[in-house]
Amino acid sequence: MIELVFSFLVTILPDYLYRRYGQGKRFGEEITLYNFWYELRWGITACAVLTITLVTVIFYFHPIASNVLVGFRTVSIISDRPGRVEEVYVSNNQDVKAGDPIFRLDTSRQRAAAETARRRIAEVDAAMKQAQSELSVAKGNIIVAEGALREAQDELKRREELYERNPQVVSAQELVSLGATAESRRGALDAALAKRQVVEAQISASLPAQRASAEAALAEAETEIQKATVFAGVDGTVKQFVLRRGDIVNPILRPAGILVPRASDGPVVLATFGQISAQVLHVGMITEITCSSKPLTVIPMVITDVQNVIASGQVRPTDQLLDVDERARPGTILTFLEPVFKDSQANALPRGSICSGVAYTSRAKEIGVGKITGLRAFVARIVDGMGIANAIVIRAQALMLPIRAVVFGG
Repeated sequence: MIELVFSFLVTILPDYLYRRYGQGKRFGEEITLYNFWYELRWGITACAVLTITLVTVIFYFHPIASNVLVGFRTVSIISDRPGRVEEVYVSNNQDVKAGDPIFRLDTSRQRAAAETARRRIAEVDAAMKQAQSELSVAKGNIIVAEGALREAQDELKRREELYERNPQVVSAQELVSLGATAESRRGALDAALAKRQVVEAQISASLPAQRASAEAALAEAETEIQKATVFAGVDGTVKQFVLRRGDIVNPILRPAGILVPRASDGPVVLATFGQISAQVLHVGMITEITCSSKPLTVIPMVITDVQNVIASGQVRPTDQLLDVDERARPGTILTFLEPVFKDSQANALPRGSICSGVAYTSRAKEIGVGKITGLRAFVARIVDGMGIANAIVIRAQALMLPIRAVVFGG
């Protein structure tokens, strides 16, 4: 409407004044509704062309965002494993700090597993002491076997010397018997040595491995017991928390609630613009928004980031081929806004507010440093100045918002 009124003032109105006072034609006489188009055709045509041009230039270089969202982050309150709730420490809408316990799951099975692991460690320690005793016995048996073998070998050697001197004193059968006795005692010594090696292997490898396995099982059970208590990861407020003792919690199917982190910085506002504005939007662009939750207020913002991908084009592997016709709805350009001023009224906006906004193109910096000069600088200043039309529009929206929402909104 503003563009149409301005175009009327510089096209149709001068044309009418020229024909009225320059050519002496009067409205209702020479200029009638029947020949209105013919008489004012130049002004009407120029008005239409100028209006369309102004609308195109204004909405292209000063795009409007119909969807502006004051976003906030939420943290799901879930446990690492499914289980039955044993104890609840907080209530709904309660403020919590990072590290505060929220609820605890039943840990009877994990406590039983931990007790089993402790008993297993005690058994291994007892087996270790028994193995030490068996090692002492094995060492004693080796000493006995070595002495018996030495005695048998000495007796066999003495009998062999006697047999060489006088075969009548010692019989051959007796030598064979003494040799068998010596071999038997050698085998007893080898068995005692083997027994010592077995006991030493148990002490150095087998029993420590069993104890390490039991300690790992104990650590796993104690970790599961610790994980049974869910703690708050950040400072915030618990929302939608209706958990009670005896309820079943599943990390996939049923979260316990939502934790809304406490906002330490200013709000992050998300604004979407049409794809036609992709070449205009840039970081540092000044934007104004007005929200339903804070009527009669226009809040200055600045674009801090522009998402360089469009959500409608994302592709994920599925068992069906992608049909582009199924995505006929065009996506939008997502931008991130932050308040221009530190103590801005944007800090008082309720998180999740829906707003509308407009971005303004400004090339004053480029003109100031000489990047844009001459006729281009003159045209750029005119285009930048056209943003006043959208500035008037958004202020009119801020004024009409309460009336539209309360009176005409039902």
